[in-house]
Formats: sequence, C-alpha cells, structure tokens
Amino acid sequence: MPQHSARAASQVPVGFAIVAIILVAVALRPGIVSIGPLLPAIIDEFQLSHSTASLLTTIPDLLMGLLALPTPWLARRYGRDPVLLLALLLLCVAIAARAFSRSVDMLLLSTAGVGAGIAVAGALIAGYIKGNFPHKAAMVMGIYATALSFGSTLSAAVSGPVAMHSAAGWRMGAGMWSLCAAIGLLCWLGIARLERGRAHAASHPVRLPWGNRTAWLVALFFAADNFLFYAVLSWTAPMYIEHGSSPAVAGFILATFTTVFMISNPILGAISKSTDRRGLLAACAALAVIGLLLIAMVPTWAPFISIAICAFGLGGAFTLGMTLPLDNTHSVDEANAWNAFVLTVGYLIAAAGPLSVGFLRDLTQNFHMSSWLLVLVAMVMLLLTPLLRPHQPGG
Repeated sequence: MPQHSARAASQVPVGFAIVAIILVAVALRPGIVSIGPLLPAIIDEFQLSHSTASLLTTIPDLLMGLLALPTPWLARRYGRDPVLLLALLLLCVAIAARAFSRSVDMLLLSTAGVGAGIAVAGALIAGYIKGNFPHKAAMVMGIYATALSFGSTLSAAVSGPVAMHSAAGWRMGAGMWSLCAAIGLLCWLGIARLERGRAHAASHPVRLPWGNRTAWLVALFFAADNFLFYAVLSWTAPMYIEHGSSPAVAGFILATFTTVFMISNPILGAISKSTDRRGLLAACAALAVIGLLLIAMVPTWAPFISIAICAFGLGGAFTLGMTLPLDNTHSVDEANAWNAFVLTVGYLIAAAGPLSVGFLRDLTQNFHMSSWLLVLVAMVMLLLTPLLRPHQPGG
C-alpha cells in the first residue's frame, strides 16, 4: 500500500502541482479586490448607499465562512477534484455575469456566485496542500498566500485604469478577471486528469474544536486580521477619492497596500522558524496599528507610507495566522478540522469589516469614525498575540 501511494502521488509532478496552486490562487481574489477601485462608478450607476455597496465584499466574506464547514463533506462525497473544478467554473461564470448586471438584484446574486466559487475552491486548495505536501506545508502555504496577494495586487492596480479607458467602464474592469478563473480551471483539469485512478487514503472527519480555547483565540486573531484586510481593500480607494485623489491615484494607493501585503507573505514565512510565533505576530499587529493610526490621524500625509506600514503588518499576520492551525495539530484530519473552524469563525466575523465601514460612512458622511474603528480592531489583534502559545493536543 505505501508503494502504491507513492506511485500515485508521483503521477502529478511537484512543479506542475505548484504551478496549478499558484494559478488557482491568483484567480481567487480579483473577483473581490477589483470591486474596490470600481465602487464609486458602481454606486453612481446603481444609486447604491455605501452600506449596500459594501455587500459586494461582505457577501463573499460571509460565504467564505459559511461554506468552509460543508466543503470537506462535499469533497468526501463527490471527490475533491470535481467539486473544485465546479467551484472554479462557477467563479468564472459569476464574474462574467456580474459584468452584465442590469439590476441590483443581479449584481448581488452574481456576487454571491463569486463568493461561493472562491469559498469552495479556497478551502479545497488548502486541503490539497496539507495532504500532498505534509513536510513542506508551511512553505507551500507561503507560496499560496503570495499568489493570493499577487492576484489582489494585479486586480487592484489594473481594474481602475482599464475601466477609465474602456467604453464598457467598470464592467470591463470587473469582468475581465473571469479569464483568470478560466485559466485556473484549465490548469486544475490537468491535475484531475493526472490524478485519475489515484487511490486516496480514507478520510475520517475530526470533531471541530468548539471547546478549545486556543482554537478560538486563533480564529479571533484570523478574524481581526481579515476584518481589517477586507475593510481596507474595499474602502481605501473610495476614501482617498473623497480626500481629493484621482481614481487612478487612489487605485495605486490600494495597489501599494496589496503589493506590500504580498511582499510580506514570504518574508514572514521565511523568518518564522519556531512554532511559537507570538513575537512575530505581535510585531505584525503593532505595524498594523501604527499604519492605521497614521491613516486615521493624518490621512493625506504620505498615504503610500501609511498604507505600506499597515499592509506589511497585516500581510505578515495573515501568513503566520494561516500556519497556526498547523502549529496546533498533529494530523492532516485534525488540521483540516481546525482549518474549517478558523475559516468559519474568522470569515464570518471578517465580513463585518466592509459592512461596518460602509455603515459608518453613511452615518457620519465621512470616513473619520470608520478609520478609528479599524485602529481599535488592530489593537484588539495586538492584545490577542500574547495568548497564542501553541496548544498541545492531549496536553
């Protein structure tokens, strides 16, 4: 049996598997991130309130949390590759459909399709990494996180200028990213064909760690980091447009955020050697606090510097946060259970980020109070870091 498993595993070359992971990861963020630079145009066309507009990011966040729990069951019931391919197909179709939306209902429904595709595909890719790179999971997870950030950066930088120079406006800026999902779909189809007939080890679901204190602390830290990430992602461009920046400059400020976020992913993954990562987690959270304080207090002073400080902190915390379920578990099945728990709790809370910022913007007619809310959440993230000592199962 071990010999058969080794032969089966070798059916997919390591290089091709990593390329497939990268291409799928690149496709998993533009459906959300591209909306940020395009929000003013979408708000104007559909006459949306800022609270309603925030649903274009909040809905995917909610689904990334809600679908984390049933996705492992779907993979066991129907097979990982068929479910993942269907998720990528849904993502491709939904991104394109949103670009043709003529009503608010269609806009939100297609956004739900985008969120469902991202949620299912993202959960299954993480499981693939854990199952196929058991001794290099942290390294490959760092590659995956960097590719996610690259997709974010690319869409943040390109969507606004494309919309400005296209007759189709925001629709082209949002819809063109269906091509990334199509490329990811075709690449994973190659993985599925290479794995055809492969004998997979039986998977036995492990109970979710609902009663584990450390699991809750990890989930809350992950939630705070993503609350801030998606809030900044959604509202940085509209905020700086209100402060007098052109859409292009506002888009480049957002692109600075996603670029520095991406750069910090592999750096923190490389320098973090111990499974007790509390020192680095605290340093990252402190940088996020500093950057957000500068944005709240002096938003027009060196915005590229302020957003970069914030981004480096949040990006490093994201990479380290994704490894915390691995640090706290001893088996693939247990790691999957912790991962599903952390994603569910984390993304459900994180979904409130864009929504709360949009609500406060409507309530106060500016982003001042919203900015201080983000500072408060960053401080909570910092206060959690001393409590994140790895849990010893059974101890």
